[in-house]
Amino acid sequence: MANIVAIVGRPNVGKSTLFNRLIERRQAIMDNESGVTRDRHYGYSEWNGKSFTVIDTGGYVEGSDDIFEGAIRTQVKEALQEANVILFMVDCITGLHGLDQDFANVVREVGKPVIIVANKADNTEKSYAANEFYALGLTDSIYAVSSVSGSGTGDLLDETVSHFAEEVEDEEKDEVPRIAIVGRPNVGKSSFLNALLGKDRTIVTNIAGTTRDAIDSRYNLFGKDFILTDTAGIRKKAKVKEDIEFYSVLRAIQALQDSDVCIVMLDAENGLEAQDMNIIGLAHKYRKGSIIMVNKWDLYEKDTKSADEYKKHIAEKLGPLGYIPVVFTSVINKQRIFKAIELALKVAENKNKRISTSVLNAKMLKEIENYPPPSVRGKHIHIKYITQLPTKTPAFAFFCNHPKDITESYERFLINKLRSHFDFEGVPIKAIIKQK
Repeated sequence: MANIVAIVGRPNVGKSTLFNRLIERRQAIMDNESGVTRDRHYGYSEWNGKSFTVIDTGGYVEGSDDIFEGAIRTQVKEALQEANVILFMVDCITGLHGLDQDFANVVREVGKPVIIVANKADNTEKSYAANEFYALGLTDSIYAVSSVSGSGTGDLLDETVSHFAEEVEDEEKDEVPRIAIVGRPNVGKSSFLNALLGKDRTIVTNIAGTTRDAIDSRYNLFGKDFILTDTAGIRKKAKVKEDIEFYSVLRAIQALQDSDVCIVMLDAENGLEAQDMNIIGLAHKYRKGSIIMVNKWDLYEKDTKSADEYKKHIAEKLGPLGYIPVVFTSVINKQRIFKAIELALKVAENKNKRISTSVLNAKMLKEIENYPPPSVRGKHIHIKYITQLPTKTPAFAFFCNHPKDITESYERFLINKLRSHFDFEGVPIKAIIKQK
């Protein structure tokens, strides 16, 4: 299951600053005015070899009639239910606040591992001030940090990942590919599953959000066994446009992490939107296979060039994730739905593909000879040997004399050449440069 870490607390204690530091991106908007975070942000992080999803929630305020703060309270409670570890953030400068004490009662009811993060501890004196938060009676784990400078975050992360369950290898899971169907509401996810199974496995209506939980179905096609997971739609609430329906996103993340391949379903008339890109980005970072399934193609006004132009538009949005294949379907007409599954199974095979060292070196060393790495400070860089690493998803080690001088652009060149010689469609590839 997914490792989910929720950052919670009252407004303006620095939750978004910590979130940005953990995911190493300036994704969440930060401001000194309370209530800036309304959307629920989520991102990928890794520490000591353990990967997890980080959730940035809005500031929790009890008893407010504000429509946004009411929606935030609901979403924070849902995040608390879904999280494996709760980072309860407080402020060393203002000290123990009445809102902290009110929110502590909410957190206490959840029964999850809680770590109190005393933020803005920019010096020793402020770090000592963190001790007053023991009065909340939540936990013995209090970590004084500075989200701005990063001070203390290493120890905090050590404690956080210690609460994750150890991953247990499931032989059946390794043998049977798991395919997660994700996307916005009403793109046809449940109808797709029902059409494949030939029966109503899930409830289908025109009401957004009919599917609430991830539902597994065992299936056999083309002589292969696999598991399909239908997930809740990723949507925005109509009444509060700025507030992402976070429960669905968390379910999609969990299904994604449990899967081998994600089928990201789109409505042909709406195209690829920000929420879809977020899930595709997480699939890439968690090293999952992906395909994009453009559904309702029968309703799209098109000509002979429409499919190529549509693919080009998607490729422009995907950028470096352009390795993900696209298939056009109509679930209602059962048009190319089996093609979509066939493509997903092919991606699952690509994810487990092994290339022999002799073939790998014969192909790649010739490419490297034709286009060698650029010299750095007069030093010639020689890549002498390549091998595939024994990982769950394709990763290749390139041994050379000056590994630190290989540029990111040259790593992309190596990955592109691997893709051109070996079929890794739909699968993220990692190039690791090592010292020879």
